[in-house]
Amino acid sequence: MAELPARADLGKMRREATDLETAAREYGFAGWAALEREVERREILDQRDLGRLSALLAEDPASATRAMEHWCDHPRGAFPLSYAAMLRYDTWSRAWRDLAGTGAIAQALLDAGAAVDGEPGDREPPLITAASYGDAEVARVLIEAGASVDARSSDNSGGVPGGTALLHAAVFGMTDVVDALVRAGAKVQSIEEAAAAGDIHGRLADAPADARLRALVIAADHQRLDVIDELIAAGTPVDGTDEAFGGHPLRTAAGNARPESVRRLLAHGADPDLRDGQGRTPLDLCRLGRRGDNRSERDEVEALLDSV
Repeated sequence: MAELPARADLGKMRREATDLETAAREYGFAGWAALEREVERREILDQRDLGRLSALLAEDPASATRAMEHWCDHPRGAFPLSYAAMLRYDTWSRAWRDLAGTGAIAQALLDAGAAVDGEPGDREPPLITAASYGDAEVARVLIEAGASVDARSSDNSGGVPGGTALLHAAVFGMTDVVDALVRAGAKVQSIEEAAAAGDIHGRLADAPADARLRALVIAADHQRLDVIDELIAAGTPVDGTDEAFGGHPLRTAAGNARPESVRRLLAHGADPDLRDGQGRTPLDLCRLGRRGDNRSERDEVEALLDSV
């Protein structure tokens, strides 16, 4: 079965089709009208067009809950509310971007009947999706609507199978979402999550060495400078590499463009020339990250690493 391209061009598809109904069935739709509605729905969500979405939901309320299927970049399918939480990552250009208006789209879908904790068949609640993709605007809307902050993803989900929204936000470096979840009462269950949240008080004594090292990597990713200081003062190696997941404090901070963490780790003696298993230095990883994230912070990180 054919899959729709991420930016489906209905005009081009119509011109190229010898028979519209047959073409629609080849994409998995009952007819051309159904295919058109699906392409329109995604366009509306991609553009965060609240007016058009309101009109669509008034005409077709099931659009708020019907799965989005047959798209090449979402082969496992997605429900509209979770899709709205993914919009920060543009699958067309494979780049991250900051967007306004995603929260209003999420609210409109909720008002139209979307389930705040996910539809039947969802592998993870929308809040976990928002945490993974770093959309704090959507996360706050979901929390305000009563989303369970401690719900877990399924064991066959992507991201962190079986993990909470807080763990996803911690692992993927989504600090704004971490802060929103902690304010909403999400349970901090490990020193790694505590490092992301910026407070490891009372957790060091019982934490094993590998957990401390992962906490240092995560603290570097979230620019929790006091936590970096505390972990290193307690003997966590500044240049240690987590054997389980391959994380390294300076390479993580550089690769994800965290200049304050890079500066602090260098002050603690981190080696800027230490390479990963593929021979890449922290500076290499910073430059490599420009492909999908060209924020000005990368310039600052490059300058810091070029100067040592």
